[in-house]
Amino acid sequence: MKENGLQTNGPIGVFDSGYGGLTILDKIRAQMPEYDYIYLGDNARTPYGPRSFEVVYEFTLQAVKKLFELGCPLVILACNTASAKALRTIQQNDLPTIDPTRRVLGVIRPTAECIGTLTESRHVGILATSGTIKSESYLMEVYKLFPDVKVTGEACPMWVPLVENNEYASEGADYFVKKHIHQILEKDPDIDTLILGCTHYPLLIEKIRQFTPSHIRIVPQGEYVAHSLRDYLNRHPEMDIRCTKNGTCRFLTTESTSKFEESASIFLRMDEMKVESITLE
Repeated sequence: MKENGLQTNGPIGVFDSGYGGLTILDKIRAQMPEYDYIYLGDNARTPYGPRSFEVVYEFTLQAVKKLFELGCPLVILACNTASAKALRTIQQNDLPTIDPTRRVLGVIRPTAECIGTLTESRHVGILATSGTIKSESYLMEVYKLFPDVKVTGEACPMWVPLVENNEYASEGADYFVKKHIHQILEKDPDIDTLILGCTHYPLLIEKIRQFTPSHIRIVPQGEYVAHSLRDYLNRHPEMDIRCTKNGTCRFLTTESTSKFEESASIFLRMDEMKVESITLE
């Protein structure tokens, strides 16, 4: 994966199974506008949430390899399900043979790192897809960093479809948002911080606030992931120098380009978006 034996320089790759990763890309670009980016959405095979570990790993590895082919020295899995089910295996088993000089980072660790400074009661709730909750990734990451913090998870399987179908502001969304907020606070009434553990959920934040007691802090991931990435590149100048800086952004999708443009407009406010259709295999 190296060109003529030399390390590849190129854009930062940002991958998600759907459109939610655009909320992460948006915050990263706001903090780091000078870098080049390629966003890859596996929109034809979304959602990843209900899929098995094996399938999520296989699909995520295909996406990582594609972004490596396109010259990305660094790939961000802007997808909680992929971060939960595939990241560790790719880092430990695949990167050493594909190209040990490249890096793949996820969104769960940066989110977990901020927990300790946000919660006073030391009781935290995670709202996420079924796949992320079943993986217990947040529980394990938070425990490693802050063993005194109790983490309670709540799977919200209907929230992603509400967002993807542009129903996140509708009255129909009220029922499903209220239901899961009520259920997680019933499991642990001492929760004072709720992590939105899915990149789609920031679009539901007004509804979530509506049904959440005012003393509870709601934490979307984007800004924490963006801050963590900037910090990572500051600590790893050898990687930073390989990330090209022309302020460009390309969008790739496994779906039709017109469908991507229409749906992406929910997540990103951009005057012009050039989208290319690709196949993953």
